[in-house]
Amino acid sequence: MNANSLPKNIVLIGMPAVGKSTIGVLLAERIRFSYLDTDIYLQVNEGRRLYEIIAADGMDGFCDIEEKNILSLTCRSHVIATGGSVVYREAAMAHLKSMGALIHMDVSPDELKRRIGNIDQRGVVHSGGQTLADLYAERHPLYRRYEDIFIDCSKKSPEAVVEEITSQILV
Repeated sequence: MNANSLPKNIVLIGMPAVGKSTIGVLLAERIRFSYLDTDIYLQVNEGRRLYEIIAADGMDGFCDIEEKNILSLTCRSHVIATGGSVVYREAAMAHLKSMGALIHMDVSPDELKRRIGNIDQRGVVHSGGQTLADLYAERHPLYRRYEDIFIDCSKKSPEAVVEEITSQILV
């Protein structure tokens, strides 16, 4: 694999439970990049778990904190797995886009429901009363707006998804 043909970074965006973390680790290993999970990065920087931040600061406060942490990123040669809510802040998305290729990983709303179950228990950032289908309908167009590459991850093994991403970023 020719490192010169790779983007500066590869940024994985999409709904919770589409496999960003799993694919991120495998992809980083495959292309010999480092791996960064922005949810972990945020928790380390803030000294609190995601659910603690959401409970204390609310959805908007969480998104502001997430944006601040995203804007602090200056890495190169990384696969970056983002939290699903990062798409709510334009400055964060513009910064990520300036850092490399944005890969939108997607599965159907039915598959998300199967993988996530109860969005409240999973700690998914959402407005009160919002269903997973509502959240998907709200976020999906935002992910599509920012994506460089779209990957349908439905009914594919992690290895097949990694292969599809590498085949598209190395063109």
